[in-house]
Amino acid sequence: ETVTTVQKVLQLMEGMLAKGKSEKHDEQVQFAAYKQFCDDTSVEKQRSISEAGEAIDVLKADIEKATAVAGKLTKEIAAADEDISVWTGDKAAATKVRELEKNDYDALHKDYSESVDALQRAISVLKKQAHDRSQATSLAQVSALRDLRLMPASAKAKIQAFLQVAEPGPAPAPAPVEGEAPSGLDVAAPEAYGYEFQSSGVVEMLEKLLDKFVEERTAIEKSELNSKHAYEMLMQDLTAQITQTTQDREDKAATKAKTLQSKADAEGDLKETTSTMKADQTYLDDLVATCEQKATDFES
Repeated sequence: ETVTTVQKVLQLMEGMLAKGKSEKHDEQVQFAAYKQFCDDTSVEKQRSISEAGEAIDVLKADIEKATAVAGKLTKEIAAADEDISVWTGDKAAATKVRELEKNDYDALHKDYSESVDALQRAISVLKKQAHDRSQATSLAQVSALRDLRLMPASAKAKIQAFLQVAEPGPAPAPAPVEGEAPSGLDVAAPEAYGYEFQSSGVVEMLEKLLDKFVEERTAIEKSELNSKHAYEMLMQDLTAQITQTTQDREDKAATKAKTLQSKADAEGDLKETTSTMKADQTYLDDLVATCEQKATDFES
């Protein structure tokens, strides 16, 4: 069957129309897929940006909190250092005072002990003195009492007066009777046989001084024990305070270091999150603009 020219033209036009419809359909499918990509990607980026914003708020809060905690710990550590310094100074000062007190006590206790020993010897000598002993020897212990530092001036005066009476100068020998030979009794001085012992008043005074010194020595011994105990208790308290505060200070320093590290980590995360969010926002803005342009082009 012969095909006319008109029929050929119609067939060609129908073919072109079918092809145009097919291409239009393909474009619609492609645009729909692209629009779906735009919508899905926009939703995903908006979600990422929203999550990043929330994360940034949390990170900023964490950084602010860490800053406050680190600042508080810094002040507390400085206060602990000050307390430790003061207490260490108190220990040194108390130890210095204690050394001075101990030196004073040792010197005074030595004086009391020497005085007590000297009084005991002098009293013993006076009580046991025999008439046939040399006065210089028998009164040497008594005479030595005048050199004691703790001996009152009034007691020294009484001892001096006693020694002057007890140690008189040599008496003159009696003139020999004419025609008689001098006897041995006439030649010997009366003090060569000692003097008649009349020192009860001095002994009584020395015994009272002995009791007084023993009592005072006992008193300073008790005072020394009390001072030593007070010093030891003070050292114990100060040492305990220093030890505890040092431990607390070390704990706070460690906490501060961890806090500052956490802050640094948060600042790093904040910087990275902020950068990522900005990049996502830029990408989203570009995507929206491109998708809108594609939609305009498709519709025209």
